[in-house]
Amino acid sequence: MATAYDLVIRNADVATASDRFRCDIGIRDGRIAALGANLDAGAEEIDAAGMLVLPGGVDAHCHLDQPMPEGMRMADDFFTGTRSAACGGTTTVIPFAAQEKGGSLRAAVEDYHRRADGKAVVDYAFHLIVADPTPQVLNEELPRLIREGYSSFKIYMTYDDLKLSDHEILKVLTVAREHKALVMIHAENSDCIAWLTERLNDEGHTAPKYHAVSRPMAVEREATHRAITFSELADVPILIVHVSGREAIEQIRWAHGRGLPIYAETCPQYLFLSEQDLGGEGYHGAKCVCSPPPRDIGNQRAVWDGLAGGVFSVFSSDHAPFRYDDAEGKKLGGKEQPFQYIPNGIPGLETRLPLLFSGGVMEGRIDVHQFVALTATNPAKMYGLYPRKGSIMIGADADIVLWDTRRKVTIANALLHHDVDYTPYEGRTVQGWPVLTLSRGKVVSRDQAFAGEMGSGRFLPCGAPQVPRLQQGKSI
Repeated sequence: MATAYDLVIRNADVATASDRFRCDIGIRDGRIAALGANLDAGAEEIDAAGMLVLPGGVDAHCHLDQPMPEGMRMADDFFTGTRSAACGGTTTVIPFAAQEKGGSLRAAVEDYHRRADGKAVVDYAFHLIVADPTPQVLNEELPRLIREGYSSFKIYMTYDDLKLSDHEILKVLTVAREHKALVMIHAENSDCIAWLTERLNDEGHTAPKYHAVSRPMAVEREATHRAITFSELADVPILIVHVSGREAIEQIRWAHGRGLPIYAETCPQYLFLSEQDLGGEGYHGAKCVCSPPPRDIGNQRAVWDGLAGGVFSVFSSDHAPFRYDDAEGKKLGGKEQPFQYIPNGIPGLETRLPLLFSGGVMEGRIDVHQFVALTATNPAKMYGLYPRKGSIMIGADADIVLWDTRRKVTIANALLHHDVDYTPYEGRTVQGWPVLTLSRGKVVSRDQAFAGEMGSGRFLPCGAPQVPRLQQGKSI
């Protein structure tokens, strides 16, 4: 006799961004077909008694197999990166198709599809990185790509091979306004960083800890204020990515007080790492080199307050997988490098959700609904994937994660599923861990072991952004 569902999850204690309820979940053809009590039998059944059932995470800022300058290579491709995501409770990732200066944006997208095809184990979309906004890109390529489902793009105010001038930024924002796209901005003042780096080098200060000295909060604060001004001039929402501390947060709150649609993202490194991690013995601080850099303990508290108070709409990993002991990674060319040449970024796809769940929900800083909003629902909405992704509702993809809120895990790189040779969170104990991950109704991770299939992930074209309404600094 035919069963009503392919899979039924029984006794689910479901939490979404707005509600909490108990039900059975019926899944058919990879989608949620029913939520209710005592559902008919499924071909397979899972008992979720004692577990917390959440939507699969959406990591809307991660870097996988991104083309690098000669001699550098990211450790994770679309298989190892999405494998790691699945084992950490994330069922959708949005990495970056990056244009090179002098190159075509369309060519970057085509190359990135070749890198992803047949490898991903969870679903994925692409952001664009606009590094060379020529008339061809602005007038033809970018509008066409937005229509095809690439409705978000990142621009940089720093890094010589990526940064745009103020004039170019305003042109890109104009395209976003005209074609209903969302622009993400890396806000740091490039000239200030270059001046400080030159001075530090002249004084012989080249160790990893000086990375933080070269990028003080002032350079992030100034660039954040400038990005807000550009948004106001172009009359278009923007998202300030990887906000690190108090001074940038103050600028964002100032913008909210003026009614400006400025959205913000932060990352685990600004909650769980500090500038002291950059100053470890010898070269080990290179493991924590990212931009902006981790700040001090006081700024960690400011970021937590921003999460709780609605300053941030999105919590992402900014996973940038460079191996530490590798000639194509942190030890570029097989040598310890001056801080300005250390590849920027740290791994975090698999640990993003457990870290925030433990430090946020279990320690009472945020509630479970805020957790779901920050890590799944808001990014799905802002990047045009909702309601297919980001919630547990009838018709949505059956991206579902069972959490054991009692399980304590001491993070160790040996337990993780990326292809990086370290984690900056080694030895940290968290409470609450994803013990079963479903991607479109199929188990891709069980009990901290990968259970998926290479190539089962699908590319997702994105619709128009659904930016949340801001009221007194809170997204609602």
